[in-house]
Amino acid sequence: MEAMKQVVSETYYLSHFMAFFSYFVVRSSAAAVLSPHIIHHLFYREIQAVLALSLLAAIKITREETWEEFIDNMLFYAKLLLVAIASIMDYHLALWFLVVFLVIYILTQQPVFQKLGISNKLTPLQLEALLTEGKTSRYWLVEFRAQCSSTCIRASRIFPELSIAYSNKNVSFGIVDLGLFPNAAEKFGISLGGSMGQLPTYILFENNAEINRFPAFGFEEKFSHPHITKKLIAHHFQLDRLRIESVHGD
Repeated sequence: MEAMKQVVSETYYLSHFMAFFSYFVVRSSAAAVLSPHIIHHLFYREIQAVLALSLLAAIKITREETWEEFIDNMLFYAKLLLVAIASIMDYHLALWFLVVFLVIYILTQQPVFQKLGISNKLTPLQLEALLTEGKTSRYWLVEFRAQCSSTCIRASRIFPELSIAYSNKNVSFGIVDLGLFPNAAEKFGISLGGSMGQLPTYILFENNAEINRFPAFGFEEKFSHPHITKKLIAHHFQLDRLRIESVHGD
């Protein structure tokens, strides 16, 4: 039911659903004008496309960390296959679907995971006050993201789930949206140049001092953004050790 609500309420999902559904309308109309040979060939290719998409889904669902990442990849593959199949009927139809998908890409955006877990949405001033006053947790792990970044969207589920698993009296989790506060990026050593390739950036603060970050400074100049997983973030910031320290501290 939640998935159906998203399809209806989110423009990104609704527009994709309508685009894919329109193929079946065109397909049923074309059956009356296409030759039996083309119809048979088209049906054969459709079966191949469904099998290929099913195989890709079976592989991706075991490898992708989040549903957002899985859906993004599957929609991409489905669009490629749809354009290829449409070209069998008429290349004008294939071009039409290409234009439709381009318009969807320009005008809509995949929604970010909305739940926060036990993390807190912070403004840069709120974060600075929490770190300076030191009246809350000893450690703050902060995710700097932007909702206009596809990488941030694909990884948006990871941080809330980490907060549920590792939040305690010594470790708190915060989220700062640099899309809303771009001027604060430089203060935290984050570049928003190009395609925001440094986002999301995770920084661990102890009291008011930065003690660790991921990815490291300057990575964007040589590498693409590392693939983010819960295991990677937990290992990089030694969240298990911090949780054990909290338990022993009691």
